Amino acid sequence: MNAQKKVPLWRKTIYGLGTGGGNIFSQIGAAFLLSYYTDTAMMAAAAIGTMFVICRVFDGVSDFAMGAIVDKTNTRWGKARPWLILSGPLTALGIILLMNVPMGASDGAKLVYAYATYIFMNVIVYTIFGISNTALLPLMTRNAKDSTMLATFSAVGNNVIGLLAGTAITPLVMALSWRWASVVLGCVAGVLILISGLVNKEITPEEGEEMENIEKPSLKQQFPSVMRNRYFWLLLLIGVFSLLMNANAIAAQTYYCNAVLGKPLFMSVLMTAGQAPGIVILFLMPVISNKWSKRSFLTLGAVLLIIGFVITGLAGTNQPMIVFGTVIRSLGAGPLLSAVFALVPDVVEYGNWKYGMRSEGLISSAQSIGSKIGMGLGSAMCAWILAGVGYDATAEVQSATAVAAIKFDYTYMGAIFGVVILILVLLTNVEKFAPQYRGGQAQPEKAV
Repeated sequence: MNAQKKVPLWRKTIYGLGTGGGNIFSQIGAAFLLSYYTDTAMMAAAAIGTMFVICRVFDGVSDFAMGAIVDKTNTRWGKARPWLILSGPLTALGIILLMNVPMGASDGAKLVYAYATYIFMNVIVYTIFGISNTALLPLMTRNAKDSTMLATFSAVGNNVIGLLAGTAITPLVMALSWRWASVVLGCVAGVLILISGLVNKEITPEEGEEMENIEKPSLKQQFPSVMRNRYFWLLLLIGVFSLLMNANAIAAQTYYCNAVLGKPLFMSVLMTAGQAPGIVILFLMPVISNKWSKRSFLTLGAVLLIIGFVITGLAGTNQPMIVFGTVIRSLGAGPLLSAVFALVPDVVEYGNWKYGMRSEGLISSAQSIGSKIGMGLGSAMCAWILAGVGYDATAEVQSATAVAAIKFDYTYMGAIFGVVILILVLLTNVEKFAPQYRGGQAQPEKAV
């Protein structure tokens, strides 16, 4: 396959659906897992928050390891595809196990089960999926515009499937219970990921050259060049704070609807308002990318995030205003999900040009590490805030302190994170080097 050949539209669509399959777990983990543990499994919020953070330590190791494994993989299926295929059935199994805490067990046994299943799903399964799915994008084409289109389809699929899952979970659980809802959600996620892995194709490293004849750089050779690539670290930090903002807001949203508004089903309205507008703006990205840089698109997104959270904070219990602020926030989140993902091929090409080392797997781990650290810390932050203000899952009415804390966590906390994201985005100017790394100019320095 020619490296510049465009990926067919139907394959772009399937790649996007596969990304969306992984987002089913993200929706569960960000929006529902904490409330499942505290309100259904009746576990302590502080203990769950600590678990979310402890697992981030394992995440850092597993993501780097998986990135190195992808870079060293050499099969007739390619580098990333075998792992993406494997992650499909494992995702189905992991989601089912995660949402079936043994209710009759002691508090200690419940916590042990939660640790074991959360580590399996988040540290192992989601790592395999996240690294292989992200690494597949620069391996499918090296055409710059087509990479942007692939990233757009990925973000659209991620948002569409996430929206459908997010709005369906509450009524699904109310109708079937968490046990059977987890079976439905797990199977849908696993099938979407599996189809993407089976159908999509990778380009060969060099046209006409057999893959087994390509000498693969060792992890020892790749690691220093990736660590010196400042855009790797900026991608990681943008991922951390974007998912920290998103996971914290979505986790707080469940309690906001229950404890502040007293309307649990309003969660579906806010899930729709929080994702549907972002999907619309993603379709504009291919047009915008011809006139704007990805950084400009991200800057707009960060500004809209800040405005949306502030409007929601000023709304009080005014539901139309809450929805309006959430829509603005969604318009900001769309670019962050799409343009950051689209920057991965740029960072890979920059690293190859700057240091003479192509490391799709390790650089893709920035997105996975950042996303999972952010998602875990966001959920943990919400849990610790609830524990700190004395949230009581058995109480019909929460204390004024708890209600005020939930309000702030759902609104102005997100605006603070938006400011941090804006600063990081302004520093991510990798595209200014595009004429060099896309034009094939000599690398100015090699990796040590």
